Amino acid sequence: MTLASMARKYEARKLPEGERQATSAMIASLAAEGYATVAAPFGQALIEAAQKDERIVGLTADLGKYTDLHVFANAMPDRFYQMGMAEQVLMSAAAGLAREGFMPFATTYAVFASRRAYDFIAMAIAEENLPVKIVCALPGLTTGYGPSHQATEDIAIFRGLPNMTIIDPCDADDILGMVPEMCAHQGPVYARLLRGKVPSVLRKHKPDYKFKLGKAQPIREGRDVLVISTGLMTMRALDAAVKLAEDKVDVAVLHCPTIKPLDLETIAAEASRGGRLVVTAENHTVVGGLGEAVAAGLLSRGIAPKFRMIGLPDQFLEAGALPTLHDMYGLSVDKVAQKIREWL
Repeated sequence: MTLASMARKYEARKLPEGERQATSAMIASLAAEGYATVAAPFGQALIEAAQKDERIVGLTADLGKYTDLHVFANAMPDRFYQMGMAEQVLMSAAAGLAREGFMPFATTYAVFASRRAYDFIAMAIAEENLPVKIVCALPGLTTGYGPSHQATEDIAIFRGLPNMTIIDPCDADDILGMVPEMCAHQGPVYARLLRGKVPSVLRKHKPDYKFKLGKAQPIREGRDVLVISTGLMTMRALDAAVKLAEDKVDVAVLHCPTIKPLDLETIAAEASRGGRLVVTAENHTVVGGLGEAVAAGLLSRGIAPKFRMIGLPDQFLEAGALPTLHDMYGLSVDKVAQKIREWL
């Protein structure tokens, strides 16, 4: 962190005259207007899965309440393990349980799994291809607490790890659908998590939507622009598409909840249609994430559309109120719409 960024971090944030800061740095809703919410969808889905499969157990590193695992713990206390603030121990214990025939779901914050416990995940879980399911809150820019808690590079870290499947769900619909598919998958999975009251977005735009592991799905058709998005940025892309439609700009949205393996067949087919501007959108650094994976996949197939990326910059981010940060770093609906207009 430079001296200039330190000064910005600790100085009072100046808001436009008449504007009030209504959300705290840490706790801010990601729900947009017009969307219903589901309370703790991960915890609820895990209870349902565990009722059908006695192998399922839950572990956390002192973050049950903040990863919605407390819902599971309250319902099934004899299948819940509190490991304390020891992420390396958490992952090692999960690996041991998996070797004994259990299916552990281990939760923590994304920064702690990807940075602090990476070697334990690589050696104890991924190398042995064990069915440990790692589910992590605060992915990307979903907290205002600054670089210590903002997991802006977690996808890049885990994309390079053999045997690891990576999921970045958009909303409650994805989370409710991904848990049973994670259980059915034989190897390890890393899933980013939206927690608390999570909006239901995808079925509002596509009523028959159902999460499918490893599959990208068109959510909205459009003739001018194709946005290939993942995670909460699918929500932002859909809302931006509605806004751009008012300007006669027709935007298609292709949702990619699975980052690894990436559904390059569907992506290539969509990117080849109609000479559209192709834009990737992700709540992750532009280094090593969805955008670079899509670009490499298209070029390897000889497909070279006009291509742009929306994502976080290759830098440590500021602390502050989450809505302010999303606007600052280009993840808000208005900024997504603005960028697309500029690129057309």
